[in-house]
Amino acid sequence: MPWSGEAGDKLAFHFPGVIGISPSIQELLRLLELVAPTDTTVLLLGETGTGKELVARAIHDNSPRRHEPLVVVNCAALPETLLESELFGHEKGAYTGAAVRRKGRFLLGHRGTMFLDEVGELTLPTQAKILRVLQTQEFEPLGSSRTLAVDVRIITATNRDLEKAVRERSFREDLFYRLNVFSLTVPPLRERREDLPLLAAHFLKRYGEKNRKEIKTLAPEVMRSFQRYDWPGNIRELENVLERGVILCQSDTLTLKELPQALQSYAFWPGPEEAGEPEWTDLQRELISRTLQKVAGDRRQAGDILGISQDELDSKIRAYGLDY
Repeated sequence: MPWSGEAGDKLAFHFPGVIGISPSIQELLRLLELVAPTDTTVLLLGETGTGKELVARAIHDNSPRRHEPLVVVNCAALPETLLESELFGHEKGAYTGAAVRRKGRFLLGHRGTMFLDEVGELTLPTQAKILRVLQTQEFEPLGSSRTLAVDVRIITATNRDLEKAVRERSFREDLFYRLNVFSLTVPPLRERREDLPLLAAHFLKRYGEKNRKEIKTLAPEVMRSFQRYDWPGNIRELENVLERGVILCQSDTLTLKELPQALQSYAFWPGPEEAGEPEWTDLQRELISRTLQKVAGDRRQAGDILGISQDELDSKIRAYGLDY
């Protein structure tokens, strides 16, 4: 029987942006229910593409500040001088090009929530200013001697190891402890494979409506490939794959031919459900070894045949102790 997304539509979640039935997601939801109603600073940890901004929105939407703004700033997207202006605002003439006075994001988020994404990319001078806001709820706009007070809850996110950054002196220790009051780790998709049917249903519905298509099911081999793939780009990658698939699909069932070539091959790799874990490893090792023999050790060509990236192939060669 083809897998159907209808079951996903019947589930109601207290945090609708955070979809899943896996133990890791259920534990995350439990912690969200505890921290959302408070004013506590939250640090979100996890790989790129796991949905940290969705979790930040879920916290804000279930907090007493939900009727006030949620202001989102990607700290890696702007150079230092512009980032400070974005955060704290500036006076006219504060720097070249500052033709008018401008309010900063902190002031715009007054009584609301500030979400600082990629906080690990902040420079040390900007870190010091963020620390002051956390400590005193005060700051000065660029080019001004006026001290402004602000009432804002701060949520931050990073995919970096901040404790390592503290040891390397690229991140302030005092700021780390201020941010790390309540930390939450958003799990990668490969550790919550049981959530794939729900997530797929969600994205099929979203992009089906967007493209005026009614795609009801995934072919069995599509879900098989989804379950075997490691999803290095996490939920963002799954979303992109399904958006592309919906555009290409010409029926009510999304099939293997609508997936990227690299993903298609996973439908035909032996899976753990078909063999015990040691046998699965042996099968993969044998398949890679034979492919490399066939192409005289050319890793790029072998990766193309196997439908995996060069990095993934290199990783498997090392893991299986293959001599190529």
